[in-house]
Amino acid sequence: MTVQPETPAQPQADEEAQFWFDPLCPWAWITSRWMLEVEKVRPVRVDWRIMSLAYLNLIQHEGQGLTPEYQERMERAWGPIRVVAAAAREAGPGILGPLYTAIGTRLHNEGRRSDPNVIPEALAEVGLPASLAAAADSTEFDDEIKRSHHEAFDVVGTDVGTPVIRIRGNAIFGPVITPIPRGEAAGRLWDGVVLVTEADGFFELKRTRDRKPTFD
Repeated sequence: MTVQPETPAQPQADEEAQFWFDPLCPWAWITSRWMLEVEKVRPVRVDWRIMSLAYLNLIQHEGQGLTPEYQERMERAWGPIRVVAAAAREAGPGILGPLYTAIGTRLHNEGRRSDPNVIPEALAEVGLPASLAAAADSTEFDDEIKRSHHEAFDVVGTDVGTPVIRIRGNAIFGPVITPIPRGEAAGRLWDGVVLVTEADGFFELKRTRDRKPTFD
């Protein structure tokens, strides 16, 4: 009898998960770092997309008589994501992940949320010109941000926040978790999230947060 050699198992093709982010959100930051861990242990690739917390908050509070102070705070919150949008136009969408990492590391891990040097440093880290920092004070990129934003929030609704992930065509808010799952723990969480998102009519799992976000 002739024994046929085993056919080597073919690696499973990577699947793509879309992740909408605003660099300002600490919870989205943790979830994004979890997704980088998932890429190491599952055949998954993250497709980074942009959204705006400032825009979302204005929609959520529309018609509530916002104070000038609130309006000013929301206007400042547009800055980082405008720079990210400008970078994507300059260098292509492949820059979104590296720039998000560069900005988020400084804002969250290093706690430099009020440091004006964060954006110029992050741009330099990913090889982009410092001149893109001027986009923070421009509305030129707002329509692009809103289009990307609506791609996610027209599906998940405006009564949620960030993070938003689309897995196998199903967009969800979450998971919201701390600390960052690592290694196979990240993979098991991914498996569970995939499972629940495949259930037709699945909407929510939630409990009250009893701890602050941690970034280690």
